[in-house]
This record gives sequence, structure tokens and C-alpha cells, in this order.
Amino acid sequence: MDVGIIGLPLAGKTTIFNALTQSNAQTGNYLSTRGEVNTAVVDVPDPRVDALSALFSPRKTTRAKIRFSDVTGIARGSTEGAGLEPRLLAALSQCDAFLLVVRAFEDESVPHPEGSVNPLRDLETLRLELILADLAIVERRIERLEKGAKRAAVPRSGGPEQELALLRRIAEALSRGQLITDLNLTEEERLLIRGFQFLTAKPALVVVNESEEADERDLSWANHHRETSALSLKGLLEMEIAQLPGDEVPEFLSSYGLKEPGLHRLVRECYRLLGLMSFFTVGEDEVRAWTVRRGATAVEAAGVIHSDLARGFIRAEVISYDDMIACGTLAEARKRGLLRLEGREYVLRDGDILNIRFSV
Repeated sequence: MDVGIIGLPLAGKTTIFNALTQSNAQTGNYLSTRGEVNTAVVDVPDPRVDALSALFSPRKTTRAKIRFSDVTGIARGSTEGAGLEPRLLAALSQCDAFLLVVRAFEDESVPHPEGSVNPLRDLETLRLELILADLAIVERRIERLEKGAKRAAVPRSGGPEQELALLRRIAEALSRGQLITDLNLTEEERLLIRGFQFLTAKPALVVVNESEEADERDLSWANHHRETSALSLKGLLEMEIAQLPGDEVPEFLSSYGLKEPGLHRLVRECYRLLGLMSFFTVGEDEVRAWTVRRGATAVEAAGVIHSDLARGFIRAEVISYDDMIACGTLAEARKRGLLRLEGREYVLRDGDILNIRFSV
């Protein structure tokens, strides 16, 4: 799963990317609209993995992963004319969700392109560019469908007509400034437009990039759209934390009264935003967190581990994380009757620990 980090110029999105990924991508007072992408894969912070590793002392510990892409080039007026530049649009379309970074810090050495710092204005500008990019695609598709309908000798039911009606509805909503996520689309309608990879159909997390001295602020203004939430982050401070040696981080966090880096909360929120959760496999060889969509079944989870496990699935031994920690060992879990057998249609819960029984 790929989360795209986007924002207006000089919002600090590459600083946040560097903090998230411990990278050294170029930051500073420069602009780009060519669609360059910095990409990195990071671990999903999960204290449950640490607790299970302490319990089983495995030779290897593997965490869930999530990919972040710092996509440059969103600026006021980016969609003027025929829409977004193709390379930029292609980069954005490949993302499964977005971090919408808006600037809330003052810095005389990096003046704001608009002349003043206003997070709400910048968020509305950024969303407008995404709306206009989608609208350009929708209008072109509607035009082609309408031309095809005129050439058809006999009117056809379903298919193109259904798509045309849906796209007209979407075009009307976009023209009013709505996001596609705001529409109550059915599952069938979602499937019908999935191939377009519309930007405003993707879930988004608004990240308000604060100065180091900033106090906590009300963010209700940033999350009034469906499938959108918001949090604040001190980008430069988080980048400092990410660059520290591991043994110095706790003392640094303590000096700021922090329990953990804000980035940990950000990554977990992205995981939730994508509709994902973790299940675990445990043992002396490895403790591992695996990623599945919320609502996944036991046989789907088996397939995530290996296709052979799904193909030959018999049963899944399941225990919750909390029960495993309370028991301390699998033998004690069996003794207490907490290690249960579930079939292929069992719906996983976040934190389930699985052992797949299979035969191929």
C-alpha cells in the first residue's frame, strides 16, 4: 500500500517524508512541478510486536510495512488547461491514500508562496487542484461516451449508459466543490470507476505542519469530508528525532514531554486510513506482523502468508493478542482452552495470532 505525501510548495512535506523514512531527500526553498517521486518503505510501529518478541525470543522479528511516496509538484494553478501534467498525474494515481500537508509554521528564510501562512486556505487550494484534476478526466470521458452513444444505431441498456449517468453525477458533485469520497457510492459504482483512479476518491489524512513551539490546536476545520481525518505534526522536530541514535531518543522525547515520536501516530493512522490491520504468526524462528484488510477471512490471511496455505487450508488455530500475553505460552493457552480452531470463513480481528493447518 502506497501513501502519497502531497502539499503546496514549501509546506514541508519532504521534511515529513525524511522524518518518516530517515531519508535525506532535498528540502528547502525550491519548487518543482515535474512529478518527481521520493519513495521509501517503513515499519508500522506496533508495541504488540515487541511484546510478542519478548515472549518468544525469536531469531527474527518482522514488522508490518507501509510505503510512502513524496510526490512533488502540486501548486495553485497546476490543473489549468488540460489538467495535471501527465507524469505528475500518473504518480498521484498510483497512490492508495494521501497525506495532505499544510503549512502552519512561520519561517522568514522560507517565505510562503502566498505571502502569508493560512493552513485552511492552503488546504482548500490543494483540494481544489485535486478536484479540478478529477473533473478534467471525467469531462473527457463523458465527451467520449456521448459521442459513442450518438454513433450507436440502436440504444443499448446498461454498460456505457450506466457509466455515463454515474460520471455525470460525479461531474456535478465535483463542480460544486465536493470530493468523490463525499458521495454515497454503492460497491457496484465504486467498481465501475475504480480504473480511473480518481484522486478525490482516495482516503486522505490532513497533516498540519507546525513549528516546534506551537501549542495543540483544534483541527475540526480540516476533517469535515468523509474518509478524511487530521492531525498536527512538528515536522522539523520529528526529523531531528528520526536522525538521532536510538539510545538518545527516549531522553530527547522526555525533554519535550513526549511519550513517542508523533510519526508513530501518523503511520498508525495511515494504516487505519487504508482500512488495514495486523495479524501475527509467532514461534522460535520468527515473530511476524502480517497486513490484511479489515474484514478479511482466515483463508485470506493464509493466502497473505503463502498461496499454498490458502489452497490447502484446513483450519486456523487462533488466539487473541491479549489472551496470548495473559497466558505467556501456547501450552498454557491450550490448557486454558483459549487457543481455538476456526474455519475458512472466520473474520479476523486486529491482533489475532494465527497458526494455519493445511494440506497440499
